[in-house]
Amino acid sequence: MAKGKKKSKDDSRSGSKNKGNNFKLKGHHNNSSHKSHTHKAVNSDIPVNIAMWDFNQCDPKRCSGKKLERLGLIRSLKIGQRFSGLAISSNGKKLISKEDTFIMLEKGIAVIECSWAKIDEIPFSRFTSNKNERLLPYLVAANTVNYGKPWKLNCVEALAAAFAICDQLQYAEKLLENFSYGLNFLKINEELFDIYKKCNNSEEVEAAQNEWLLKLQIEYDERRNLEKGMDIWELGNTNHQNDALLLNSSSEEDSEEDSEEAAKDDKDELKPSIIINGTL
Repeated sequence: MAKGKKKSKDDSRSGSKNKGNNFKLKGHHNNSSHKSHTHKAVNSDIPVNIAMWDFNQCDPKRCSGKKLERLGLIRSLKIGQRFSGLAISSNGKKLISKEDTFIMLEKGIAVIECSWAKIDEIPFSRFTSNKNERLLPYLVAANTVNYGKPWKLNCVEALAAAFAICDQLQYAEKLLENFSYGLNFLKINEELFDIYKKCNNSEEVEAAQNEWLLKLQIEYDERRNLEKGMDIWELGNTNHQNDALLLNSSSEEDSEEDSEEAAKDDKDELKPSIIINGTL
């Protein structure tokens, strides 16, 4: 009996000890759950992994990428850190299309947050993945720094464009509604988005883009020819010529850059210098 009692006492102590261990494990589990929940809440309204490589070249007060980060809608990656999702980058070889929707929703999308004026300083090879890098097709910026300029999208516009082209307009709107010019970006490019999202692959998007650019060039040339021999009041409504004029007008030097994505402007090939906002 004594031995039995002693054994019971030892068992009791052992049980208490195990109970304590169980408590600690339980507490550890709770902490892990909390961390997981916190991470998940970052993009609670947009269930997509959205990221950026931030080179800190832009004014923090005007940087769309930094604002998205403050709102918990995007996370920063270390320079050189790889990203398995889509990367919107001027280093890409293909235009984004709806065939990229699956990888975007499953693995995410990233942009490069930098100044357009310093795009040549970006070491693309350090953090991009050739397989998933994508260019954006011809679109017109609505941001306050480069309003009306083709290709010169900033970070949030680049992300929204990618979502819209992949027929995920609800996510584009979620991002843009945080900016005064945001939804106007969708309105300005509404016709183009309708065209691009109907394309099945990159080749079709490129063909649609080139057709649009050719139309703008023809309209611009016709307008210039008319202006040579007609009074300005005989030219009629010129509203529809805005895009053509933008396409051919000489590029003004950018003033202070918004949080703009980088991209090289290859005007000869009419290739969008995509905002470097891109997951690489």
